[in-house]
Amino acid sequence: MNNIKLTVSHAPFWHDGDSLFKMNLNIMIATLPAVIFGIIQFGAPAVGVLALSLSSAMIWELILNLISKKKLSIGDLDSAVIGLVFGMMLPAISPWWLVITGTFVAVVLGKMIFGGIGANPFNPALVGMAFLMLSWKVFFDFDAAYVNYEFNFTALAPLAALKFQGVSEIAGLFPTGDLLMGKQVGAIGSTFGLGLIIGGIYLILKGYVRWEIPVSFIAGIIVTALCFSMANPDTYAGPGIHLFSGYTLFGAFFLATENSSSPVNRIPMLLYGFFAAVMIILMRNIGVYEDGTVLAILLLNVVNPLIDTIRPKVLGKGVNNA
Repeated sequence: MNNIKLTVSHAPFWHDGDSLFKMNLNIMIATLPAVIFGIIQFGAPAVGVLALSLSSAMIWELILNLISKKKLSIGDLDSAVIGLVFGMMLPAISPWWLVITGTFVAVVLGKMIFGGIGANPFNPALVGMAFLMLSWKVFFDFDAAYVNYEFNFTALAPLAALKFQGVSEIAGLFPTGDLLMGKQVGAIGSTFGLGLIIGGIYLILKGYVRWEIPVSFIAGIIVTALCFSMANPDTYAGPGIHLFSGYTLFGAFFLATENSSSPVNRIPMLLYGFFAAVMIILMRNIGVYEDGTVLAILLLNVVNPLIDTIRPKVLGKGVNNA
């Protein structure tokens, strides 16, 4: 008699008709407002970076599938999502080799080396991005990246201006409404705040993202930035510029919510999102980084297994039989 051991999740069990392909397709649909706006704002170079990032990520996974002689898995679109999300975090003038190097690190080291989809402890796109930022920081100077562009708004990266010029010097340069509508320089897919919010709400309504992480993340940004601002308004900016610039909203809806590297229980989700935001503001205000979103979320990925041990009490545990 064969003894077959099945590893399953908590009961009850049913199939809701969904699939990895459908989930990833919806994530890609949710990015469209921000992606389309980025292409309009930064032109043809943005198209090239996004196309190369998405295609090279899928090719890296295909190569690993062939080398390991495993079933081809690019059809689930997971590597396509990694490539798209990664490309959205790059400046539009990124050189081709930077994009390909980043997707290699993201897919091969961030995902496949851990066993593929569902097994990665870190957000793969953030692994690739952190590698590039630590290795070639100069390419993420958005002010220098768009020096040859002409915009009808203040052509400065808001967080860099805040970090190096101070609150008083940038007062009035970045109205919240302008930031929300994408009147800022930055990564291809992170400037259009309203588009990111629309995409995030779409994913929440479709059930692919739980509301707890984005809401607690945004709350953490607002509360922490407000505390700093109230303590010393001449040195620290209020929540508006922190919330609507940099990778903040992109992180809230598309980075911190990555399934494999984020919690599955409600209280851990709330803690995870909130403390990721706290770390971001700490890095911006008292650290050396003008943004900090990438490293802050990766840090919370590290402690996620510990946070996720906070679970609801098992129904019936401790109750004596009648």
